[in-house]
Amino acid sequence: MLLAIDVGNTQTVLGLFDREQPSGEPPGLVHHWRVATIDDRTADEHALLIAQLLELEGLQAFRCVEGLAIASSVPKVTAALREMARRRFISAPSVIVEPGVRTGVSILYDNPKEVGADRIANAVAAFDLYGGPCIVVDLGTATTLDAISPSGEYLGGAIVPGVEISLDALFEHAAALRRIELVAPRSVIGKSTVESMQSGAVFGFAAQIDGLCERFERVLGKSVIVATGGLAELIAPLSERIQRREPWLTLHGLRLIYQRNVEVGHPLGPRAL
Repeated sequence: MLLAIDVGNTQTVLGLFDREQPSGEPPGLVHHWRVATIDDRTADEHALLIAQLLELEGLQAFRCVEGLAIASSVPKVTAALREMARRRFISAPSVIVEPGVRTGVSILYDNPKEVGADRIANAVAAFDLYGGPCIVVDLGTATTLDAISPSGEYLGGAIVPGVEISLDALFEHAAALRRIELVAPRSVIGKSTVESMQSGAVFGFAAQIDGLCERFERVLGKSVIVATGGLAELIAPLSERIQRREPWLTLHGLRLIYQRNVEVGHPLGPRAL
């Protein structure tokens, strides 16, 4: 099985892909977990966490994991996971998305090394699933929008503060406002301070995404717009432009990148995973 790990600034998502099916269908995501990102975990602590998560599903991590694919936005966690893979998953090939890794996507950024690994994985997955042009909206700690050309090139995008970051800033700098539950209010016109803040956060971010997507499409042309990330289930249904929701988009992209980097002839390579 292939273990894919997507490390974000706030949360880490892990997914376990099964082997290719006898019918020839691609590997399926059989288990997934979402945990807090803690940047001072050691390599051994990461290994223990993974072993415990798999044990919950009746699996032994160091027997069933035959490959690892990792995207990380947190350098300290990247280093710890690299050490974990080297020491604890000795026989399992590992692919960490970083400069020099084959992705199959041309990155047309001024400095390609600046593009986050998760944004690259999202672009790979979105083009595989929907072709291009395509816009990926990732609603996480930051909200990112990424543009993929009709031929699958990564063109660039936009980065804005995420929903929760914006609410935290509002709470910190406005003395009369307090922390609220992040849910959709009864109406876009709030009838209380809490509902007004919820309206601004939820409907406001949906409108922001719609406005950016409209501007992106003026450049790209009509595009498939895909949402992913921890807050996609809350915001995407309120957007008028988002067409698809793919909660495991980054994991799917990591699986594809793993396949493009592990030799086809390897017993754990693309023909097996």
